[in-house]
Amino acid sequence: MNVLVDIAKFIVNEILSVPAYLIGIITAVGLIALKKTTGQIIGGAIKATLGFLLIGAGATLVTNSLAPLGTMITGATGSHGVIPTNEAIVGIAQAEYGSRVAWLMILGFLISLLLARFTPLSYVFLTGHHMLFMATLLTMVMATAGVTSWVVVVVGAVLLGIMLVSMPAFAHPWTKRVTGNNTVAVGHFGTAGYIVSGATGQVVGKKSRSTEEMNLPEGLRFLRDSMVATALSMVLIYMIMAIIFLAKVGQKEAFKAFATDGGAGSADVGNYLMAALGQGLQFGIAVAVILFGVRTILGELVPAFQGIAQKVVPGAIPALDAPIVFPYAQNAVLVGFICSFVGGLVSLGLLVGVFKPAFGTALVLPGLVPHFFTGGAAGVFGNATGGRRGAAIGSFLNGVLITFLPAFLLGVLGSFGSANTTFGDADFGWLGLILGNVAKAGTVAGIVLMLVVGLVILGGAIVWQKRVVETGWDPGAKRAALLPPEDRPEQHDENAGGETAVSRTYAKIAPPAGAPTPPPPPQD
Repeated sequence: MNVLVDIAKFIVNEILSVPAYLIGIITAVGLIALKKTTGQIIGGAIKATLGFLLIGAGATLVTNSLAPLGTMITGATGSHGVIPTNEAIVGIAQAEYGSRVAWLMILGFLISLLLARFTPLSYVFLTGHHMLFMATLLTMVMATAGVTSWVVVVVGAVLLGIMLVSMPAFAHPWTKRVTGNNTVAVGHFGTAGYIVSGATGQVVGKKSRSTEEMNLPEGLRFLRDSMVATALSMVLIYMIMAIIFLAKVGQKEAFKAFATDGGAGSADVGNYLMAALGQGLQFGIAVAVILFGVRTILGELVPAFQGIAQKVVPGAIPALDAPIVFPYAQNAVLVGFICSFVGGLVSLGLLVGVFKPAFGTALVLPGLVPHFFTGGAAGVFGNATGGRRGAAIGSFLNGVLITFLPAFLLGVLGSFGSANTTFGDADFGWLGLILGNVAKAGTVAGIVLMLVVGLVILGGAIVWQKRVVETGWDPGAKRAALLPPEDRPEQHDENAGGETAVSRTYAKIAPPAGAPTPPPPPQD
C-alpha cells in the first residue's frame, strides 16, 4: 500500500503538479495523434515545456521583485494579518493530508476527461498546480468535517472533475471576446473574478476606449511599448513606497527591505533608492518573460491539441493558466494589477473598521502576486467588454473578492483557520465556503449536500454551454455597436480566414516576425 501511495505522490508532485511537464506530455500526445515524426514530437514537447518553464521563470522574477514592495507596504501602513498564498497553505496541508490529496487529484483529473468526452463541456484543464490547489482545498474541507479518507477521495474527485470542466465553460463567452476565437479557454480558479470583471465592463464601459488604444503625445510614444510602460509604472510605485517607508521607519529598518548594506551598516539613501529603481525594472523584465513564454507554448500546444481533439475528446478545448490572456491586452494587465490591489486595500480598510469588530473576521493583507495574476487577467476581461473603465472597475471588484472571500473561508478550515495564510483566488473562496457550511449538516447529510452542490454546478455549466456559449452570445456586442464601423469586431467563424477588427487590434501587440504567436493575432 505504501508503494502505491508513493507512486501516486510521485505522479502528482513531480509530474501532474508541474504544469511544464504536463503541457509537454499533452503536446506529445497530440503530435502522436497527428502522426508527426519522432523528431517533431520530441521537439514540440520540449518547446512547449520550455514555454511553461519561461512562464515559471517570469513568475519567480515577479515574486522576487514584489517581495520588497510588500515589506515596504506592510511597514508603511502598520497592517498585520493573513496573506493569502495558495502554495503556502497547500504546503502546510500536505504534511497531514498528502496521500488523500494525491489520489483525489489523479481520480479527479480522470473524471474530468470523461466529462469532457461525454458531456458538452469539452474542456481539458491543463493548469496542473491549480488542480493540486483545488484537490487540497476539497480534502481540507471534508477532512475537517470528519469525513473518512476513502469518501474524501471519491467525493472530492467527483467535485474536482466537475470544477475542471465547468469553470472554463462559465468564463468562455468572455474568453472568446478576449481572444477573438474558440481556440483556448481559461483554466484557472480565479474565474469568478474574471466573470465579474467582464460583466462589469459590459455595464460601465460601453463608450470607454480600450487600454490598448491610448492616444499619447508625441513625446510619450515610448509608452506604447508595454514592457517600457510596465517597468516605468512599477518604478514610480516602488519609488513612492520606498520614500514613504523610509520616512515612517527610518534608515535602519528601511534598508533591510533590500539588504542594501549587506549587514555592514554602510548603505546610504542613494543606494536604497537605486535598489528600489532596480526592483521596478526587474518587474518589467519579469512580465516580458511571462509574455514570451505564453507565446511559445501557444505556438506548440494549439496545433498539437488538434490531435487530442480528433482522437480522444472530439472538439476539445485546452483550458490554460490565467497569463494566457496577457498578450491580448498588455496595458490592461498593468491597469488590472494596480486597481485590483487598490480594491484589496479598500477591502482591508473595511475589514479593519467594520467586519473585524462586527464579525471577528481576519485581516487579509493584499498579496501582490495574486493581485498581479488574477487582477491582471481581470483587467484584460474588463477591457474586452468595457475598455479602460471596465478594466479599472472590474479588476477593482476582483480585488474585493480575493480579500473578503479568503477572510470568510478561514472559518471553515478548522485548525488551518489559525494559520497565517490561506487560499487566495476567488473560486477557492466561494466553493470552500459553500462546501464547508453544508458539511456542518453531518457526515452523511453533508456528503449528500456536497454532491448536490456539484451536480448543480455541472448542470448549470451544461445549460450555460448549450444556451449561451454554443449560441455565440457576445458579451461585448452592445459596446461594439457604439464604436465606429471600422473599429467594430466582426462576427466571424474562428475557423474562417481573413482579417477582422479583432485581429487588427491585436496585431499591434503581436511579436516580431518569426516569433511564435498565440492565435488569433497575425504575424507582423
